[in-house]
Amino acid sequence: MNYVTACITFFNSGEKHVIVKARGRAISRAVDTIELLRRAFVKNLDVQSIEISTEELFRVEGQRSNVSTIEIIVAKAQPKQIQEEN
Repeated sequence: MNYVTACITFFNSGEKHVIVKARGRAISRAVDTIELLRRAFVKNLDVQSIEISTEELFRVEGQRSNVSTIEIIVAKAQPKQIQEEN
């Protein structure tokens, strides 16, 4: 819930978009944050992009380890302008 609160704070302070990044086991928390934000708090939230990748890390023992990453960019959708027909 702290991540949701942080995102709401950014939007309320005038930010146009928010980027949520996560690695490894925290990926599910990032996705849950966006879904909770979209469903319960910011009804006009638009998911602009989702990027997934893998980072190669080297452990202290010298072994290589692959860690999945995600980057989700969300923005408040702009209200559509209604054009009057003449």
